Amino acid sequence: DKSARVDGIMKTCAPAISAIEALPLNERVRVINMLRAAIHEVSPFKNEPVDYVKWIECDSVHANDYNPNSVAPPEMELLFVSIQADGYTQPIVSMPDPDGRYEVIDGFHRHRVGKERPEIAKRIMGYLPLVQIRESQTDKTNRMAATIRHNRARGKHQVEAMSDIVIELKKRNWTDDKIAKNPGMEPDE
Repeated sequence: DKSARVDGIMKTCAPAISAIEALPLNERVRVINMLRAAIHEVSPFKNEPVDYVKWIECDSVHANDYNPNSVAPPEMELLFVSIQADGYTQPIVSMPDPDGRYEVIDGFHRHRVGKERPEIAKRIMGYLPLVQIRESQTDKTNRMAATIRHNRARGKHQVEAMSDIVIELKKRNWTDDKIAKNPGMEPDE
């Protein structure tokens, strides 16, 4: 019986859950992330980044150097109010660096709120919720395209900063067709 199997698994887990609760914060977060990673490996959704949200120390998360998105002060305050009232409902999209840190692909402003607003930083205990884009996207041009897709899908985008990215992609030998397809641009853009 499925229900009995699930009940048995949960009873088996109870002592481990109690042991995890007794750990110091940094160890507890590390173990929880490890357990989530293990569950993610057997998940039917393991090909979807959102299936594995991990908590990473704020100091290990940094902005990328190419994001063309900006948020005006009133919207930034609204983002703070949203995170204050609703909590983090969307993780920060990231890519790990070779040095063990994480670069923000999308969610720069959520990242800033978690780092810069003391009431949020205290509540999330110095950690940020992250998902990682697919490993196939490690190249900088792929990460840039992912950032643009995320920004454009929300409908806010700065044209001047976008032109800098197009120049960078051209320097990296991307064709006009590839630039149009990946960030979702029109030929006249």
